[in-house]
Amino acid sequence: MSTIAARGAGRIDSVAVHAYQVPTETEQESDGTLVWDSTTIVVVEVGAEGHTGIGYTYCDPAAARVIESKLAGILEGADPLLVEQTWSRMQVETRQLGHSGIAAMATSAVDIALWDLKARLLDVCLADALPRFHERVAIYGSGGFTNYTDERLRAQASDWMRWGVGRVKIKVGREKVCDPARVDVVRATVGPDVEVMVDGNGAYTPAEALLWGHCFAEQGVRYFEEPCSSQDLAGLAEIRRRSPAGMAIAAGEYGWNLPYFQRMLDAGAVDILQADVTRCGGITNLLRIDGLCQARNLPFSAHCAPAVSAHACCAMQSVIHIEYFFDHYRIESLLFDGVLSPQDGALEPDRSRPGLGLELRRDAAAQYEVPA
Repeated sequence: MSTIAARGAGRIDSVAVHAYQVPTETEQESDGTLVWDSTTIVVVEVGAEGHTGIGYTYCDPAAARVIESKLAGILEGADPLLVEQTWSRMQVETRQLGHSGIAAMATSAVDIALWDLKARLLDVCLADALPRFHERVAIYGSGGFTNYTDERLRAQASDWMRWGVGRVKIKVGREKVCDPARVDVVRATVGPDVEVMVDGNGAYTPAEALLWGHCFAEQGVRYFEEPCSSQDLAGLAEIRRRSPAGMAIAAGEYGWNLPYFQRMLDAGAVDILQADVTRCGGITNLLRIDGLCQARNLPFSAHCAPAVSAHACCAMQSVIHIEYFFDHYRIESLLFDGVLSPQDGALEPDRSRPGLGLELRRDAAAQYEVPA
């Protein structure tokens, strides 16, 4: 019997979940619509045959309770190689909760852990287990919070330049009249050859987004993310239709399930589709989103969670880049060993490390643990 076949006889024998709340680097951070002073990450560990798969989502600790009360029971005893089968069972189990919000994020974390476990059992890098289409995926530096001083903006943009990134994104929309000057600060720091992107986080009405979008276009901005609420698909479509030539409208980070992305694409709402692997149903659903993009010849951009996105996106033909979001790469580096570092503006999964290549730094994580 082959090694893989023998391992297939094993079953999932443990499930553990913890929540960690990590304070922001500065006292607070803000975007166009939200202010926060910490970020919570819910980490799930799924074990079989002496191996442990790790998954996580950036969510309220309530996601941990959903995993414990709704999902742990169907995980224990499941075949660790049949990830999509278990994913389907999780959809049934969370039917009464709705396939969105916290339930979707809980499912996403578990699905990531299952894929990580499968790759570890097969003793291959997760990107290769999916399987791999790209060797590496470009990143863009993301942060530029609206409460940053010009000095902090310059410092962060300079860090991204040291990693060789070709694109940087800042938050806009809180004090709209101040944003063009903030874009100028970043442009002066990164130079003329680096793309400067902006993210409104839904802070604008469609009319405002068109007004400020033309202003940003005059500054050379060619990527405007979530100019209005992602729930307003008609508004996004109108902005896209009337935006300056060459301005790409991007959205999708708050998509929880495949029907939402189908509706977004049917509405003609975006030039670049986004999704977050820790929200959209995990790696299983993310690969299906790649199919939606391929069917429409639309590019895909991954939202956040770079340690997971690096692997998942290597399997996506439509991907153009991964958001290397400041809060998330900082938290992942604090809590995990094996986090990938950017090389020449890209992330490349390490074939020498099975699965995601991550190990939870339990001692470091313990200081941030909060009740689940």
